[in-house]
Amino acid sequence: MKKLFLVLILVSTLFIYQTTIGAERLIFLSTQFNPVSELQYMNEKVLSGFTKETGINVEFVPASYADFMNRILAEVKSGKVVTNVIAELHGGFDYLVSENAVEDLSNMPKLPGRTFIKTFTNYAQIRGVTAYVPWTQATYVMAINKEAFKYLPAGLTQDDVLRGSIKWTYDALLRWAENLKKAKGIPMFGLPMAPGGLFHRFLHGYIYPSYTGFQAKGFASREALIMWKYLSTLNEFINPASTTWSNMSEPLLKGEVLIAWDHTARLTSAVTTKPNDFVIAPAPLGPKGRGYILVIAGLGIPKNAPNKENSWKLIEYLTRPSTSALILKGTGFFPVVKEAQKEVTEGGLKVLVEGVTRQSSAPVGKPQLIPSLGGLGGEFGNIYRIAYERIVLRKEDPNKVLPELAKRLEEIFKEANVPIN
Repeated sequence: MKKLFLVLILVSTLFIYQTTIGAERLIFLSTQFNPVSELQYMNEKVLSGFTKETGINVEFVPASYADFMNRILAEVKSGKVVTNVIAELHGGFDYLVSENAVEDLSNMPKLPGRTFIKTFTNYAQIRGVTAYVPWTQATYVMAINKEAFKYLPAGLTQDDVLRGSIKWTYDALLRWAENLKKAKGIPMFGLPMAPGGLFHRFLHGYIYPSYTGFQAKGFASREALIMWKYLSTLNEFINPASTTWSNMSEPLLKGEVLIAWDHTARLTSAVTTKPNDFVIAPAPLGPKGRGYILVIAGLGIPKNAPNKENSWKLIEYLTRPSTSALILKGTGFFPVVKEAQKEVTEGGLKVLVEGVTRQSSAPVGKPQLIPSLGGLGGEFGNIYRIAYERIVLRKEDPNKVLPELAKRLEEIFKEANVPIN
């Protein structure tokens, strides 16, 4: 109660401040780009350009997820909204829509000169409301040394892989990895399986939805049994040193693997160090589609916010291809507009942005959002690692292992009060 009271005092103070200085200032509240270096870059390199162009000053206010939500809800419920533009992840906007705390942007002017990736605009539609304009993304992708294309299996082309055609499947990956082991004498496919790696994201966000259609709901299903049989076969062609790797850039640069999967941020070093050696490709296709994880940030306007015209000018500026490329350069967060590719003209960033855009645009996509499980998120991910260790590495019977782990998985979602997906 005391915390809410303090927030209301802040809201009232800002309301008086804004009405005093007039309309030539926007308050931009964001859960994104809060580290000092990113905050400085946003102010000095990105938002300064908007002010120079329009004469409108922007006060960029970083906030934790909890403080962000408390402030916006306090402003809206008090009827004294002073924040003009907000930046938040998809899950946050979902909650704000449920509280009727954001404007429906469907009637705002069109944003010319940019083609938003359809997957992102689909997500922005929440309960019949256009809750936000997609702004940035992060994801996990396949990084491939160009040398690997010499050993493609029959019927699969380099273009198939890079475009994510229907021929680029998990079965094709298996045959390709088999060819590489025969040619090189050792497995040349790598995954970040060390404790600090993100291998669990591959399991629950990529291969599980590709085979079962779900991250967790089909954990012990018949389709999951087929998937685990596949993983047991694939394991022969995964470099055994993967259990010691938490970041795939170094193994790629050393040539210890020719194909790897990891988060874009953990592949950046390899691709920017040797941009001519590597390409980025979409994840393979499974029987239920092309599962992959999306981390989406969007731009919105709080309910009954003042000066929507200037707020929309800022959103228009921040989603331009040129601005998207500028944000990528300084923060590593990827654009959600296709035209931004043309703005990144060379080097590793160009390789990365092209690959990330291809994955988002690839056919039969089945994008996944990481479940919002709070403090239970770590245990959620660990269940998939335990399953891999027991079924693939220790060769236990999946018919016994999966139902046992599925019980705890269901309990986690119930404890977090989140529908199992």
